[in-house]
This record gives sequence, structure tokens and C-alpha cells, in this order.
Amino acid sequence: MPTFTVHQPRPRRDEAAIDPERFVFVRDGFYFWAFLLAPLWLLWHRLWLAFVLYLVVNAVVDVALMLIGAPDIVKIAVALAIALLVGFEAGTLWRWTLQRRGAKALGFVVGEDREIAEQRFYAEWAKHPGNPLPPSTPAGAQSMPVRPGPPPAPEVLGLFPEPGAKA
Repeated sequence: MPTFTVHQPRPRRDEAAIDPERFVFVRDGFYFWAFLLAPLWLLWHRLWLAFVLYLVVNAVVDVALMLIGAPDIVKIAVALAIALLVGFEAGTLWRWTLQRRGAKALGFVVGEDREIAEQRFYAEWAKHPGNPLPPSTPAGAQSMPVRPGPPPAPEVLGLFPEPGAKA
């Protein structure tokens, strides 16, 4: 089951308190799109310094392989290794960038996907006094029953219509 780290960004100039909607959830694990399209993935997530480092490392490695006269298969293998490294470390690069920007790591949460992880995190977050809920969540949503009203009459499978009835 995936694990997500939760990061609270610095408040904006016009914010008195941090809006929970701005929290960033970063999944641990392999990022397929970062492996396949590393430069675009880095730009999409606004990881500018990581993007520049990626370009520099690729350029240095390409020049070094060219200078030593490496065959094409070695160049392809090295490019694949760099792509795999970016795919496996994409979450780390994202967390590093968030930390550099002053985001505070709040902890981690486990969930099948990001939406479930967010629900679990905000359910726990709302239990602590002083922590605001995200605007899209009604204030009493955590304690409301799923179905209002009395529970339906129990249904019993078998020959008897009610529990404890005699034949």
C-alpha cells in the first residue's frame, strides 16, 4: 500500500493561517512518468533546480562517454540507468524541493491512492483543536452518519423471518 508524505507550505503574504487545501502529498515509490519523460515531469512539478541538475548531469555524462569512445549500447544503458534513477528518486527530489522552499513536513499517511490518503490525513487533522478543515469539507462531516435515520430492520437469511422466532 502506498505511503504519502504530507508537506505544509509556507504561508502566503496575505494568509494568516495555512490553507489545508495547499498541503502537498508526495507518494513514495517509483514514478513512471518521471522515468519515461524526466525533463517534462520535473518542469510539470516546478522542480527547477532538479531540472537544471538533470540537464547538467546528462550533458557531463554524454560528453564523458563521447570522449572515452563508448559504444552506442553503453550510451543507451547509461541513459536508461539515469532514467531509472530519476524514476525511483522523483519523490525524493520533490520532497527536497519542498523543503528548500520552506515547506514543513507534517508526517506520512498510508492509503490505496492519494484521495484516500488525503481523507485519512484530514480526518486525523480535524481531531486536533486549532486545525482548520479544508474548505470543501463541511465542518460536521467527520461525525455525520453515512445514512441518516434509524437503521433498517435486520434481515435474516434462512427459514425464519425474524431472529429468535420459533418454527
